[in-house]
Amino acid sequence: MQQLLNGLFLGSIYALFAIGFTLVFGILDRLNLAHPAAFAASAFVGIWLTEAFDLPIGVVLVLVFFFGAVMGLLIERIAFRPLKDRPDAHFAGLISSIALAGMLIALLQAAFGPNTRRFPAGTVPEGGVEVAGLTASYMQIAILVICLGLMIALTVLVNRSALGRSMRAVAENPTAARVLGVNVDRVTALTFAISTALGAVAGVLFALNVNSAQLGMGGAIELKGLAVIIVGGMGSLPGALVGGLLLGVAEVFAIQYIGSSWRDLIAFALLFLILLVRPQGLFGKRKVREV
Repeated sequence: MQQLLNGLFLGSIYALFAIGFTLVFGILDRLNLAHPAAFAASAFVGIWLTEAFDLPIGVVLVLVFFFGAVMGLLIERIAFRPLKDRPDAHFAGLISSIALAGMLIALLQAAFGPNTRRFPAGTVPEGGVEVAGLTASYMQIAILVICLGLMIALTVLVNRSALGRSMRAVAENPTAARVLGVNVDRVTALTFAISTALGAVAGVLFALNVNSAQLGMGGAIELKGLAVIIVGGMGSLPGALVGGLLLGVAEVFAIQYIGSSWRDLIAFALLFLILLVRPQGLFGKRKVREV
């Protein structure tokens, strides 16, 4: 049970990262491969804010959330909007986002250097809670609460707000949404902002969880984020949540009972198994081809 709990803590970070990925894909049908670079950049910025200004971690998370939102707006404006009218906009945007990710990592290295960075000692209070033989540190509890809170807030936003209705209209048919008066460019920009803001918070939480931030940390989690959204169903927010939790639990059990070198093998074996049984993912819808 303790390992199951640890897996849920890790999986909640994967889920938050993947939800940012799947939000853009599900609504705009775009794959933003600059998302992992924003994830890494936010971790470094979070550490810098903590060290330079001695800010509490709660304030750092709020600032990083807005930093991520600004990054999302820039990513959309630079890498995607200039290409939106091209016939190959999907592919061109994907390549453009890869190029922008490389530029972000280069800027990150110029600003902070190539070395691993860590949050100062005492950033999160030590200690934890023990209930029924299960132990959870304050940091793990905070990670789980923050991740679940942001996921619930996003779900409410998409399903209950005017912006959410506009997002769903654009996801269904951008041309029809524009005819009905939806500002598609504004919805697109806000979708990128929200997506990257969630990824930014995930980056800080991941750095806190493993006690390090590296330039390549985004690339390491990128494949897992893609695996999560494929397992859950492309474009499905509940699927990204369940897929992230499943991946986290699978990794923790693999480390505990087989060995750390097997963690990725077990995680991606789970991916293949699910896709063999349900190719569209756990929450995906099977597409019907009409002729």
